[in-house]
Formats: sequence, structure tokens, C-alpha cells
Amino acid sequence: MSWLLLVPLVLLTGHTVVNALLLRRPPRGAVTDRRVAVLLPLRDEADRVTPCLSALLGQRGVPQLEIVVLDDGSSDGTAEVVRSVAGDMVRLLTGATPPDGWLGKPHACAQLAAAAPDAEVLVFLDADVMLAPDAVAGGVVAAEGFELLSPYPRIVGAGRLVQPLLQWSWLTFLPLRAMERSPRPSLAAAGGQWLVVTRDGYDRAGGHAAVRDEILEDIALARAVKRAGGRIALADGSALATCPMYDSWPALVAGYTKSLWASFPTRPAAGFVVVLLLLLYAVPPVLLLTRWWPVAAAAYLLGVTGRLVTARATGGRAVPDALAHPASIVTFAYLIAASYRRRRNGTLTWRGRAV
Repeated sequence: MSWLLLVPLVLLTGHTVVNALLLRRPPRGAVTDRRVAVLLPLRDEADRVTPCLSALLGQRGVPQLEIVVLDDGSSDGTAEVVRSVAGDMVRLLTGATPPDGWLGKPHACAQLAAAAPDAEVLVFLDADVMLAPDAVAGGVVAAEGFELLSPYPRIVGAGRLVQPLLQWSWLTFLPLRAMERSPRPSLAAAGGQWLVVTRDGYDRAGGHAAVRDEILEDIALARAVKRAGGRIALADGSALATCPMYDSWPALVAGYTKSLWASFPTRPAAGFVVVLLLLLYAVPPVLLLTRWWPVAAAAYLLGVTGRLVTARATGGRAVPDALAHPASIVTFAYLIAASYRRRRNGTLTWRGRAV
């Protein structure tokens, strides 16, 4: 270990700070006159869909708002919960079984989009996202000039150790403004919890039919939009949305392992990323009791600083979460390895469906 290790860490931390200052944020109190359809795919969400639905029913600033919900083969009474909470204030669809070559979520989203042909803007939402009353309008206004906008909600609950790494990785490794300007599909990022897509951009990209077999259909859709000549952007939606993403460690493991393998082009690429992250962020605390402790301490503090900046910029809890950044990296490495192992063993499933 040498002082040279601090050079990439200093550069990465500086990049995090710059990106944090450049983050787009949906405005509060926005109003839009565009025809907007909020599209909510549900599969076995009876125990957590009520707060999401209640928040959607309280949206303001969108006079031409339609809420379309699809029950995707639930076995827990999800449709009954939707009817009891929303009644006829939402349009409830019964989803069809995915045909060969389709995964469940892309198929559900495609059916929802087809059910709202007159909408100018499509807002795809996950059932665990709770929106502030002006969130839909704010997202639509913030998306002006883009075909796809991905506002990221504030994460609470059991996912807090690992989930903030997504925002941290965007701010640390992704050039946000270059991503917005570049036509390269490879330079794309998105989070499917809350996506705002123009109807024109969605249709030109081929809709979810273009990403029918993609585990990470959100990123794949963003890339498809770019291939079709559209522009995409990320936004900090933490002031307008919260998401208790996972309520237990087993749920977190299941959620991450089903898709982490698809985040990398190859297994060697995943191994390289894991080794690099461990070297930069997990090894320094181990070396604090060695003669390299000054470098180790500086490296650890730079890693913590990056997490602190990310937390402040995206509504996360800064302390003590940022201090545990090395533990977050180690946990992330474990989840990547578990994802590849389960894929090799053919044991990847989600909501009762094979992945």
C-alpha cells in the first residue's frame, strides 16, 4: 500500500462532490397540464400496496391524471386490497401470463402502457414507493427536455446498508452531464422504482417489448430510449418519495441476488469490480493497525466522505451509515458472489417465478 492509492480516491471523491452539485431535483408544488398515466404493476403486494395507493390518490397538480393498476397473477388477495383502498378511482387490470421469451415485470409494464394509449407521459411506479402529494407533477415537470427521467426515492429500512451504494456509485463513477448529452446507450443508468417516460420516447424505443427478457429492464429501457435518439437523465427524488425497499435481510438477499449478475457484462468484469472496490474501500480499515496506518486512515476517510456527500445529496442518513462504508462494500461483494452462485445453480427466483 502506498500514497499512490490515495490518488484515485481523491479523484473519485471530488467527482462525487461535483455530481452531487449537478443532481437534478423535481420541483415541489409543480403543476402540469399534460395527460399523465401512473402505471402500477403488482404481484403479491397485498401487505404493502396500501400506502402507495393512498399516496397516489392524493396527488395534486395533475388535473389529467389516470392511475392504472395491474394485478400480475397475485395469490395473496392483492386485487381485493386495491379495490378496498381505491375503489373506482383507479383502473384495475388482470394481467395475462407472460408468453415465452418475456419476464414478468416487463410484460406487466407493457400491458399497463398499452392500457393508457392517450397518455402523453407514462409514470412507472413500484408498489413500495410512497409519493408526496406533488411528486407526480414534479417528476413530469423535471422530465421536460428528456424522453426518460429516473427520480430516485429516499431509501429507508433494511436496505439502508447496501441500497445507498446505488446512488453512491452513480455519483462516484458516472458522469451525469455526459450521460445526458451522450447518445451512447452504454452510458445509461436508471432505477425502475420510479420512471417518467414520454409516450413518444417510449414508443420509439419499442416499449417494454424491446426489453422483454431483461432482468434489469429499467436500465435496458433507458438504453433503448437512447438507441432511438432520446435523452435520459437521473434525478434526486428523495424529497418527494420514500421507499422501505426491503423489510428483512432474507428479502434483501433475494432481491439483490436475482439481478446483480446482470449488472456486469461478464463474470471476470464482475470480479474486477469487486476486487477494485474491496481494495479501495474495504482494505484500508484492516490496515489501520499496521505501519501503513496514515495512508489507511486517509483512504478510509475519503471513502466515508464520498458516502457522506451522497447521503446529504440524496436524503439518506449520513451518520452512522457512512462510517460503515467498508462494511457496505463487503456486503455488496458477498451479494454479487451469491448472485452468480445462484444463477449457476439455477436457483434464482422472484415472486414465485424463475429468473
